[in-house]
Amino acid sequence: MAEIKQVGGTRVIDYMARDYDSFLQSMLAQVPCKLPEWQDSGSEADFGRALLELFAHMGDILSYYQDRVANESFLGTARTRRSIIQHLRLIGYELATAAPASALLNVTVPGATTSVVTIGKGDAFATRSEKTRPSVRFEYTREAPLTIDFGHIDPTNGKKTFVGVPVEEGRLIRDEVVGTSDGSPNQRFPLARRRPILRPPGVTQQTTRDLLVVTALDPNVVVWTRQDSLAFSRAGQLDYVVEVDEDDRATIVFGDGAFGAIPPAGAQVRATYRVGGGAAGNVGKGQIQTIASSPPLALLGATVANPEAATGGADRETIEHAVAHAPSVFRSMRRAVTAGDYEALAMSFQGVGKVRAVRAGWNTVTLYVAPEGGGSVSDVLEAGLIAFFEDRRMVSQVVEIADVDYVPILVTAEIGVEPYFVSADVEAAVRQVAADLLAFDRVGFGQTIYLSRIYEESQDVPGVRFVNVTEFRRPSPDPAQPPIEPSGMILLGPNEVPVVPDDADHAGGMRVVVKGAGVG
Repeated sequence: MAEIKQVGGTRVIDYMARDYDSFLQSMLAQVPCKLPEWQDSGSEADFGRALLELFAHMGDILSYYQDRVANESFLGTARTRRSIIQHLRLIGYELATAAPASALLNVTVPGATTSVVTIGKGDAFATRSEKTRPSVRFEYTREAPLTIDFGHIDPTNGKKTFVGVPVEEGRLIRDEVVGTSDGSPNQRFPLARRRPILRPPGVTQQTTRDLLVVTALDPNVVVWTRQDSLAFSRAGQLDYVVEVDEDDRATIVFGDGAFGAIPPAGAQVRATYRVGGGAAGNVGKGQIQTIASSPPLALLGATVANPEAATGGADRETIEHAVAHAPSVFRSMRRAVTAGDYEALAMSFQGVGKVRAVRAGWNTVTLYVAPEGGGSVSDVLEAGLIAFFEDRRMVSQVVEIADVDYVPILVTAEIGVEPYFVSADVEAAVRQVAADLLAFDRVGFGQTIYLSRIYEESQDVPGVRFVNVTEFRRPSPDPAQPPIEPSGMILLGPNEVPVVPDDADHAGGMRVVVKGAGVG
């Protein structure tokens, strides 16, 4: 409630509590001093009281807006994505869009095939659609076509297999007309499709070009260059920047003539780009089985499959991630000097889930990288990271990318189930305990796994009478290894990350054996 205070001999209202009730009570408390002839009857029909209630209502609304404005004015308290985007642009930090997953495909054709086929940019492959999950599209994205000569491949079991066709999740949009220049400065042209895939400018030019912008004014077609900012573009330089809003809509922004060139009046602006990305692209091995759009392969009766799971797919950068990492990126001045600089910058590269920087020599830095969602580093992600650091590292520095060591944690537990609880439900909930403790987002390098946490979390599951852990260890070829670590702790190395085992017994978290009664 608001209070009437004496400040310098004058009665003032303390507006620290600014809600409807506090406003109303504060105004009613002022009535005897300001308007003693009015006696508040307390009735809702009293016209004076109705006016005060209206003022209190408006004061409550205005206070809410003031609080929201104050909150959104600071990076640490802002809650809307739009505010975060605007704050971070002041320090040159753009929130990353969704990153596409990548995979390598094996292409298999009949053993008698001797044809030479070419896979070009935009040729598509996909997973099979299911009732609960739509098909996920993958495309060959390299600028240079991939030529496969099946005549030089030896058949095995009556078939020929080409190994290693790189594909990325997403869809290519070719030559979209986004507008026509009117010759004015600072022109803006929004892309028609949402969720564009946009890597940093220097990366797209060295691996795959995610966004190609041209202006066409007969008979000339001019290619423009994407930059992080136009602040360093000279007059007449054919540069542009891309701004992405809170709804994942991208806008192409040209210069004003002094910082970056202005497209000539009447020039048609076209864009070729890709849309997609996200964690949904991290499909399991063997799930990419359909040739969606590659006529040369379809004519040969070819089949495709990904021998390993797709990795690197990540949803758009979250507000929490940006708030946590943007200050460290700003402090590094976008230059990689210390190990902390390398880690901060690498974490700002979409598709990287975890990273640890280690000096491997006087001029070599090794980045141990775990892609978003786990798995091995793909060729695309490795090439993208190396290109990303090309203009951020010191001149003599060599950057190497290495996979992390994933360590399965083997856990087996015997549980008793309380009567009137469904045994299968309790078993699934206990199994989920280990899955949650070892979830990719909750573990890190060199982490210590404690047996006590397994007991603590398992015993908190509703319906569990008792828990007896009979196995708690990391895999080992030593047959004499005890089933439970004597110390009750599993210590991991500096480049090791714990994961849930993928074998049938421990899949889903841990192996659970029900020893007590329950329903079902």
